[in-house]
Order: sequence, then structure tokens, then C-alpha cells
Amino acid sequence: MARAAARRRRFQEAGAALSRTVVALHAAASVTGRAIAFEEFPYGAEHFLKTKETLPGGALERLRAFDAILLGALGDPRVPDNRHAADILFGLRFGLDLYVNYRPIRLLDDRLCPLKGRTARDIDFVIFRENTEGLYVGVGGFFKKGSADEIAVQEEINTRKGVERICRHAFEHARRLGRRKVLMADKSNALTFGHDLWQRTFWEVSREYAGIEASHMYVDALAMQMVRDPAQFEVVVTCNMFGDILTDLGAALQGGLGMAASANLHPGRTGLFEPVHGSAPKHAGRNVANPMGAILSAALLLEQIGRAEEAGLVERAVVGCLRDGRTTRDLGGPLGTLEVGREVGRRILAGEPGARGADSPGGRP
Repeated sequence: MARAAARRRRFQEAGAALSRTVVALHAAASVTGRAIAFEEFPYGAEHFLKTKETLPGGALERLRAFDAILLGALGDPRVPDNRHAADILFGLRFGLDLYVNYRPIRLLDDRLCPLKGRTARDIDFVIFRENTEGLYVGVGGFFKKGSADEIAVQEEINTRKGVERICRHAFEHARRLGRRKVLMADKSNALTFGHDLWQRTFWEVSREYAGIEASHMYVDALAMQMVRDPAQFEVVVTCNMFGDILTDLGAALQGGLGMAASANLHPGRTGLFEPVHGSAPKHAGRNVANPMGAILSAALLLEQIGRAEEAGLVERAVVGCLRDGRTTRDLGGPLGTLEVGREVGRRILAGEPGARGADSPGGRP
């Protein structure tokens, strides 16, 4: 019993990054005098292990009533097939039709980039990943499973509606922020049906946006160019699986998964905001997890709900912590998760000067 209780405590502590994020949100709201109301939904691993349900009936309807959802990292070794995490993530993405996955690839401190000689000016672009179609829709099956003749089939689903709306969102983002270039990545030289649809749709949409340069790269070439010359990119749009892979490569350019924030959106509806990193059970209870990705996800949340001033406060506080070395050990600093959260909150309340804020070219999702 004692061992089980200790395990529960460790995995509750693994949510420290999210709790630090809530502190940052409250701090930003207190500066501007505009309160933020929270309601916690306890649908983590503990809930699943007790009830065997992930999202109970009526949960999606309740969530639709909120301006935004802030999601903690999911995953627990007590659920070895990861079913609970997958059911929640895919349940929210598909149930709320969050077709836009928005990933800003922004280097906030030059020392964090693994590429020699690259600075924040070189690494400041966004990737829009289609979030509800592609290979992740779960269409497929097995034939003669477990035998020497086993066949596994996984279908990629692309619809005209799905491709058009994510391409259009990328161009609208570029137009709104004064960006000049939108690039689409696919593998149409090999995936000659689904990605032919991407080709035709992207170029048709591009003709509606005079003044924005549309271009194309095969995804393997794009991965190489992200390492060789990341400064050439402004806005990238791609399919679900390729976006999943490319955005993790982008995270490496900005300092690792601990620095990466993401938003899952359907414009005009409730958005879902989460750090990119997993739950990192090996770090549970050790107060070492980097909370910056979660805190920066909160800045995206504030931007999306029209609170740019608070978003700028949060981001400037993060940049100040990076500049002064007030970070967790993975970034070379001396602090733990909780201490970084307190430091960010203190800097928000003090009004961290300078640094790029939410009005940078990456901008609002």
C-alpha cells in the first residue's frame, strides 16, 4: 500500500510543470487586472485506473463551453499500452475537430541551438500540421494476425475539405502577420494519390493570396534544409504524420522538447494547448522537469483568447530566465521545476523588460 501511495505521489508531482503554468497565468492576469477562471478535470491516469474510462460521457460538451483547454503531459507506465493517453488526445482532437496543430519554432536564446553560428534571427518560423486526418485516423486492420503470413494495413485518409482548410489557415496566418512565404511539404513523388490531392489543393488555394510566395518541398528535403538553412522558412504546412516528425526536429533547433509549445485549434472554437514533451516518468518526483514548454503553451493560449498583453508578459519572463540562466538542469541552469515556475511568476509580476514578446513574427496562431 505504501509503495502504491508513493507511486501516486510521484505521478502527481509529474504534473508540477502544469501547476507552474497555472501560477504563471494567474500572475499575468494579476498584472493586467483581468482574472482567469479555471476548472480542473481529473481525467489523468489515476481516474482511468479507478474507472477504466478516459473521457466520461458528456465531457466533450462540457469542454466546449470553455474558452480554452490547458492539457498536462499524458502517459503513465501503469497503463502499459498507453491507451488512456491516446484515447484522451485523439478523443479531444477528433471530438472537438481541432484540425490545426500549430507549432512555433522559435529560438528564444542563441545558446540553446545545437547548430553552430545560428541565432534567434535564423530560427523563427511556424509549422501547421493537419491534425485530424492522414495516417493517424486509425483506419486499417490485420489479416492472419500472429501467423507467418500476417498482413497489417494502415490507411491514410486525406479529404479535400481537410487539406483545403489547413492550407487556407496557413495562408491566412501569413497574411495576418505580414509573412511573405508559405511552403507545403509532402511526398507526392511516392504517395501518388493522397499527396496529389495535397498538391492540387495547395496550389489552388495559393492563387487566392497574391503577394505571398507559395512553394513546395518533398518532406525529406525539407528535413535536411531545416538543419542546413532554417532561416529560409516562414510558414510551413504539411500532413499529420510529416508534421509530427518535422515539429520534433524543429524542437531540437529551439533547445529541445522542454522548450516546445503547441496549440490544437479550430478557429472560433475551444482550443487545446499543451507542451510537446511527454510525461517523462523517469523524472517523476525529482523536481527536474523543464516547465518552459508548458508555460510557453500558456502564452499561446493567452494569445488565442485575445489577451496579447498577458502573453507578452509570460514570454518575456521566460526569455529573461533563459538569459540569466535561471533554468532547469537540462538547459544548464541550477533550478528545479518548482523553482523555475516561481522565478517566471516573479518576473511576470515585476514586469520583465525587453525581449521579444508575443508580437514577434511567429505571432498569433
